[in-house]
Amino acid sequence: MADAASQMLLGSGLTILSQPLMYVKVLIQVGYEPLPPTIGRNIFGRQVCQLPGLFCYAQHIASIDGKRGLFTGLTPRLCSGVLGTVVHGKVLQHYQESDKVEELGPGNGQKEASSSFDRVIKETTRDMMARSAATLITHPFHVITLRSMVQFIGRESKYCGLCDSIVTIYREEGILGFFAGLIPRLLGDIISLWLCNSLAYLVNTYALDSGVSTMSEMKSYSQAVTGFFASMLTYPFVLVSNLMAVNNCGLAGGCPPYSPVYTSWIDCWSMLQKEGNMSRGNSLFFRKVPFGKTYCCDLRMLI
Repeated sequence: MADAASQMLLGSGLTILSQPLMYVKVLIQVGYEPLPPTIGRNIFGRQVCQLPGLFCYAQHIASIDGKRGLFTGLTPRLCSGVLGTVVHGKVLQHYQESDKVEELGPGNGQKEASSSFDRVIKETTRDMMARSAATLITHPFHVITLRSMVQFIGRESKYCGLCDSIVTIYREEGILGFFAGLIPRLLGDIISLWLCNSLAYLVNTYALDSGVSTMSEMKSYSQAVTGFFASMLTYPFVLVSNLMAVNNCGLAGGCPPYSPVYTSWIDCWSMLQKEGNMSRGNSLFFRKVPFGKTYCCDLRMLI
């Protein structure tokens, strides 16, 4: 019980600290670019025409809504985080209790490689079910969070309070409105989890020397690296999910010119792929000017 409470407190703290970052990221994902590009340098030191990064974007939001405005959508996001932690823990606890008899029973005389692989499959499957349940239950709060952020673009006040937002979505879109963008989000979570755990297992089993004294540290590092790699590969699912959550919801940020009206998440995926925008919002620091966009940037300064 104490572990669950400390985990929720830690998660809530990280959520509060990362809220401005997510706010900027969401606005960039829907295509909102209020600031012109500037002359900067890329990671190789070469002068390029690039869009403002996280700090400039956050300053722009704070100049309009104040520093408090950077935490728009925090309440539903905190609710989502706390509820998701509880659901995830309950599902894992259920699996652990049901597996106690199996773990204590016969059948442990198998060879180490086989039992290790079976354990990875079992743990990943259980984690997948727990994450999916948490995502399914908390997705309505995720939708409210995104829409309360995106309404900054049109200066609307449609999704201000948590209760009012729930009533608005139910009145205009029904139950399905709370689950807009759910499918790509679930797919992204599942693919990312299996990629991360599978790659970590392969690296830990075949690439690392079990005789190394810092083996446990190396395995934790490999888990972090594979997790980052998996999240990069599945980022398009995150982008599509967020766009579908705000698509055609009555906000300026969910309609043209910022975002086309998509018929389905597959249509959204296809259009982003055709435009070459599958990584939009993935980087918040070295941001290239999107292909096809025209800005007043003095390119002569680059020579």
